[in-house]
Amino acid sequence: MNDDRARDALTLAEAALAAVLRHDVTEAEALVMAEDSSLTRFANSEIHQNVAETNVVINLRCVVGRRVGVASSGRTDAEGLRNLAESAAAIARVVEELDDWSGLPGPTEAQPIPTAYSQATAGASPEFRSDAVRAVIGAADSAGVVAFGSFATGSESTAVANSHGIRVAGTRTTSQLITVSMGPDGGTGYAEAAAVDATTIDAAALGREASGKARATANAVSVEPGDYPVVLEEYAVVDLLDMLGYLGFSALAVQEERSFFEPGKRIGSDLVTLTDDGRDPAGLPMWFDYEGVAKQRVELVHRGICRGVVYDAQTAARDGVTSTGHGLPAPNPYGPYPINMVMAPGTASREELIGGLDRGLLITRFHYTNPVHPKLAIVTGMTRDGTFLVEDGRIVGPVKNLRYTQSYLDALAGTVAVARDRRTLRGFLGGVVVPAVRIDGWTFTGGTEH
Repeated sequence: MNDDRARDALTLAEAALAAVLRHDVTEAEALVMAEDSSLTRFANSEIHQNVAETNVVINLRCVVGRRVGVASSGRTDAEGLRNLAESAAAIARVVEELDDWSGLPGPTEAQPIPTAYSQATAGASPEFRSDAVRAVIGAADSAGVVAFGSFATGSESTAVANSHGIRVAGTRTTSQLITVSMGPDGGTGYAEAAAVDATTIDAAALGREASGKARATANAVSVEPGDYPVVLEEYAVVDLLDMLGYLGFSALAVQEERSFFEPGKRIGSDLVTLTDDGRDPAGLPMWFDYEGVAKQRVELVHRGICRGVVYDAQTAARDGVTSTGHGLPAPNPYGPYPINMVMAPGTASREELIGGLDRGLLITRFHYTNPVHPKLAIVTGMTRDGTFLVEDGRIVGPVKNLRYTQSYLDALAGTVAVARDRRTLRGFLGGVVVPAVRIDGWTFTGGTEH
């Protein structure tokens, strides 16, 4: 773990906090987010861009009575901090009062996670990323398709200091390789991986996966819309979890009565267990949230039964509980969010998942998904980059993409098999650890041109 970067971020947070406390405020919080990120992009099987960025954002939340103002800046010099403090304090004095403002949180025990940092990722060079891209392109060349995508590596240092004594900081690393392959006969394939340690990403395997799908989806045919049993690969399952996290597993959604969540309510089969665990080394760990509160492991669903939701300081105070460490940067109209979701593995192999389909569809991933009915978790979207017809447990050929309107709760309830292997992927806001699943029914409402 890079303690120097974390210490620098905390020093900056403390300086910003000191600047705003000179303005006779009730409470204050300084959040520093410093990032060193690099990206290698490729298209038409050629690298066309290498970029690197260093960015620092100071987010200052200032409270005067029950009025809360927030201001942000990228300036780290003394004058910049003074201007930021003046802006935050001025905003706090003119905004409307919050009737149920409960105050900023106090200190918690946030133990660092050494496995959240990889020096190999933090120091990844353009040559390192280009070697990985070369492996992806090599696989595409061998399959007679062209490769597109990106490989991102970087480190993130976060620090929080507030007037109630919170002083916490840490540095973590993340990496993500995404590739889409396109074939001459309309076929496309997709593959992705995310990791703390970029050297653990098998670029050649991802290249073979995407290019193999691109070849296998050539000359796809149409199938009639309707209800089909499906096998969702991990990329599609990520959308399932992300959408459920957004629609229902936030305490704010429950408090506003727009969530499907009810303690003890069955929403899935016995095979479905979901947690949010920022300390799980299989994911992209982080040990405190953007309010400086230690992250707790929250069991969201246990064997299909609703167990818990995630809280930040404000939503926790409303329910008379403690924050679970899921606060996002202020101002935050969305409430807390589970950004380290993990789905428990099952026992099935990929072959067994597909083998259980008499006549159904194998789906690589979803695209352009949007909620239709949040309370029922009904979502509409399309399949993309690899949809296949399966008959008698065997893949018989590619089909054109389909549109769907489906309750994701019904999908959980209809989960009849879960893979034993899982992947670490990027979700909406963080890392997600997911297996592939087989679901006994999915409602497709129409086809697409491709």
